[in-house]
Amino acid sequence: MTTLKKKISEATVREVHLETHMAATVKELTDLLLSKHRDYGPKNISLAPGGAVNGLRVRMHDKLARINNLVDSGADPRHESLEDSFKDMANYAIIGLLVLREQWDNT
Repeated sequence: MTTLKKKISEATVREVHLETHMAATVKELTDLLLSKHRDYGPKNISLAPGGAVNGLRVRMHDKLARINNLVDSGADPRHESLEDSFKDMANYAIIGLLVLREQWDNT
């Protein structure tokens, strides 16, 4: 196999692995969001003071502050891991897209 073909083959394998990992992560986030949605319901977002987008901004700001603190301090959190915080941020972004697209409960 030529060097070029080998590089292309390796790149294809890496891309397939990335796609597999991404699909698994999206599935994990979806399951988590649906589970939390059943616990909280849609109103905690749609009826947030200042509106849904403002409520999401506040939650995302708090999560980012937590992420910054954990990374900067090197602390080992007792209640919520760095991974948990990133999952929440990702799901808040998804909720934000649904709100903007008027696909989230807005009553």
